[in-house]
Amino acid sequence: MSVFLKTRITAVGPEVADLAEGGVLILFADGAPEELAEVSVLHAVQDGPSTDAPVPGTRVSVGESVSAEITAMGDAAWNKVREIGHVVVNFNGATAVERPGEICASVVEPDKLIAALQADAVITIGA
Repeated sequence: MSVFLKTRITAVGPEVADLAEGGVLILFADGAPEELAEVSVLHAVQDGPSTDAPVPGTRVSVGESVSAEITAMGDAAWNKVREIGHVVVNFNGATAVERPGEICASVVEPDKLIAALQADAVITIGA
């Protein structure tokens, strides 16, 4: 399996932990407006994003300790990643998305997710 996206966390907004407690991770490329940066994990892409979108079953890893699999992909989600570096990952295990810009992934422990969201940690979608 190839790497669809590999990106490094550059900053973690002050409201990220509250969202992560509920299994929600919002990624936004560096330079996001301040009001979005407050709820987002800002990142700098190292590899990708690929032209092709990942499919259910593709691995998502956050740092060294969090690993999940994509369970559903919104129609607009990968275009938003490619165009503006933005996506919402909902670690809820759902097999259908509620919003077109969302990626759903298998459930992870909120405490592990919060701990993994540190500057310089790497988020990878794919192998």
